[in-house]
Amino acid sequence: MTTPAFDAQGLVPAVCQDARTGEVLMVAWMNEEAWRLTRETGFAHFFSRSRGRIWKKGETSGHTLAVREVRLDCDRDTVLLLVTPAGPACHTGARSCFVEVVAGGGETALAGATLGEVLGRLDATIQARRSADPGESYTAALLTGPLDRPLKKLVEEAAEAALAAKGGDREALVRETADLLYHVLVVLARAGAAPGEVARELARREGVSGHAEKAGRKG
Repeated sequence: MTTPAFDAQGLVPAVCQDARTGEVLMVAWMNEEAWRLTRETGFAHFFSRSRGRIWKKGETSGHTLAVREVRLDCDRDTVLLLVTPAGPACHTGARSCFVEVVAGGGETALAGATLGEVLGRLDATIQARRSADPGESYTAALLTGPLDRPLKKLVEEAAEAALAAKGGDREALVRETADLLYHVLVVLARAGAAPGEVARELARREGVSGHAEKAGRKG
């Protein structure tokens, strides 16, 4: 079995990344025992240098990190854990430990979210609405009502985004695109398809000419 290249202290840094959104959540250290426990249990374990002991993420707070995939970098001296967090990853209560952006002058500001991070969180919210009351939740109504309703909304939002682009209304285009992406996620959820499947399909097309890709589909 491939193992990390532990340093002279028997440690290796482990980066934890949200498997759904791609957001980097935290960084901690692993020794051989933490590495083994993580692989065996499916939950992130680390070695605390200050306390000198193994700890399971979320052992007291319940904010565990379920490990979906384990990767090593090219030198095997850094571990990447793709995880599903059960609550905030940071001890401060923040979703991620990486919440500040340092500008050129040294001042800091709160980090903004990437499109992938926001869409991942939105998809999680949509999935959670499956059990909500359709009379109180618009998303639940789209998920449980007639299929034609979300499909019509998808077409409607696509048309409105196109009209905003045609009219040169940048702000309207942004708003309508947000509506469109939400309804795309709802329709995917209705079909039992995950956004990750779309991501894999887009990754498959990277480096392929659009003309060639379309020609391949016809073939």
